[in-house]
Amino acid sequence: MASQVAAARYGKDNVRVYKVHRDESTGIQTVVEMTVRVLLEGDIETSYTKADNSVVVATDSMKNTIYILAKQVPVTPPELFGSIVGTHFIEKYKHIHAAHVDIITHRWARLTIDGKPHPHSFFRDSQETRNVQVDVTEGVGIDIKSSISGLTVLKSTNSQFWGFVRDEYTTLKETWDRIFSTDVEASWKWKRFNGLDAVKAVIPKFDEAWTAARDITLKTFAEDNSASVQNTMYKMADQILAAAPLVESVEYSLPNKHYFEVDLSWHKGLKNTGKDAEVYAPQTNPNGLIKCTVCRAGQKAKL
Repeated sequence: MASQVAAARYGKDNVRVYKVHRDESTGIQTVVEMTVRVLLEGDIETSYTKADNSVVVATDSMKNTIYILAKQVPVTPPELFGSIVGTHFIEKYKHIHAAHVDIITHRWARLTIDGKPHPHSFFRDSQETRNVQVDVTEGVGIDIKSSISGLTVLKSTNSQFWGFVRDEYTTLKETWDRIFSTDVEASWKWKRFNGLDAVKAVIPKFDEAWTAARDITLKTFAEDNSASVQNTMYKMADQILAAAPLVESVEYSLPNKHYFEVDLSWHKGLKNTGKDAEVYAPQTNPNGLIKCTVCRAGQKAKL
């Protein structure tokens, strides 16, 4: 049977990187911890079809490259570091035509001791991460998607859900006051950059966009008297597009983590439903899952 390789990529996953910056003049240290994945594409088919390892850049070499570059260049913002790593591989190896770099930046917050930020001590205040996906393609450019992941939020009121389809399958009651909790997954896709120099020219924009996206998400979540998860997430995305002109589209994925009232009327008529509800049963599954991609008017979102 005749066959051919339709698509192939390979690389190194789960490369753990920690870097510390020491400001000798102030004694203040800053730390960054990342998990990096690099996958390469190019003229590598013969390694699959003919056992030709001469076209294979060893994944161990890829790991070493990540560490060496982390020593030599800035690792923040991660959009820049990912672009540097990806560009390195397509420029270093002529038979490699695309590099895909994914970076998860783990959260370390500076400790405050006696009311003052500590110069070199940190704690992990949540499982939230800042992520980037960078695709560097020879002759095309650099595509970057930035994201927030694992940001868990909850509010105890100012969330509604009513007016939805009711038919023979419906048991859910309408509500004008419910608990709203979710694990925020928010991402934003940047306009294509024509090369590494174009990325370097807008370095401050990456941190600015991340800060704006996080602040907008939290502020809108807290202040919006939500008619639905759908409507609230659209308001978030719309504001991010306004705050970051270089961003083409914004995507949200929000699980609706349910908290159900516990009917305690069976125990001496104890009231714990409706306006009297105070005790709830948190649910792990099943849960709602709401997604949307919002782009600028007149554009089509690139999937």
